[in-house]
Amino acid sequence: MPPALFDLAQPAPNGLRRGFTTGSAATAALKAALLLLERGERVTQVIISLPEDGQLALGTQEVRLTSAGAYAEVQKDGGDDPDATHGAVIWVEVARNYLPDMTFSAGAGVGTVTAPGIRVPVGEPAINPVPRQMLRRAAREVSGHEGYAVTVGCIGGDEIARKTFNPRLGIVGGISILGTTGIVEPMSLAAYAASVEVYVRVAAYQKPAAVVLTPGKLGRDYAEATLGIARSQIVQMSNFLGAALSALQEALEESGYTLPLLLVAGHPGKLAKVLNGDWNTHSAHSGMAMNAIGRVAAGLGLGAQVVQALAAANTVDGCVDLLAAHPQGPQLWQETARQIAVTLQQRTLAVQRVQVALFALDGRFLGEGASDL
Repeated sequence: MPPALFDLAQPAPNGLRRGFTTGSAATAALKAALLLLERGERVTQVIISLPEDGQLALGTQEVRLTSAGAYAEVQKDGGDDPDATHGAVIWVEVARNYLPDMTFSAGAGVGTVTAPGIRVPVGEPAINPVPRQMLRRAAREVSGHEGYAVTVGCIGGDEIARKTFNPRLGIVGGISILGTTGIVEPMSLAAYAASVEVYVRVAAYQKPAAVVLTPGKLGRDYAEATLGIARSQIVQMSNFLGAALSALQEALEESGYTLPLLLVAGHPGKLAKVLNGDWNTHSAHSGMAMNAIGRVAAGLGLGAQVVQALAAANTVDGCVDLLAAHPQGPQLWQETARQIAVTLQQRTLAVQRVQVALFALDGRFLGEGASDL
């Protein structure tokens, strides 16, 4: 039985419309170009494989042969999420490279990585690891091999990138090709913030032993698989940490219940922003968290050179890499988690204990701390 086809017309649980990532758009464009190059098929729609499970049907445009190979475009649809790349035209040009592996280039409008800390090496096009996997898989599905030179671009991408963090991240020349699931969940609108508050209130009124708040999949999986916490007590809050805490405190006061444990689990790039006083962690409403991590390091006496390097990192992932081999790295993440927990406790006085668990993007456990330690 073929994998199930993901239906973008089916609303998300909050009633909003889903979209697809720039990684999915690039993959669909590549597959359309390869179908023309290798099979002589000029298509207006392709079916791509999603990273975790299932498939997605996407429309294509401007599919044509070139002097070197083939070219195709796909217009990205971010659904109801306020995505800077919504409506952008992602294009791919492909040619046979007669090598075992696929090579990637940044076309006009797609950035190049110029500083460490990104999940792509310096000098490489800003095409993230999961989209690269999707592109390779699409090539195998068409021709059985990955021997192609693939250039990915975005019409007007340089201008779009100015509305993102890319210039500050050392990504120059355009947007990044992103996505970990291939699907854009509408997680940043006011309507989603309202739904988060509803989920929190429902969880609190059950008077459970614990409630879990998490920005996304990392914390959810940890709470479910490792701690055995029921899905009904886990709220994916996206960027709305402040709103979620306010809803929790309000519900606990109304019900007269003191919650024994609030667990907040996720990536420090999101959660450490509260140490700067940022309670909506979306990039449009908050700064980045490297300076907060630098302050924690300074408090632990890690030394001026390390503190400066952490504060000057391009991303929190850069901080994770810098601390990976440092003997005080585990201590720093534990202290970061503890300080976050103490900060959260001040917003939720009806919670007996706040515990924070931090994870790297690849799922590695970094450290945990609690408000009572």
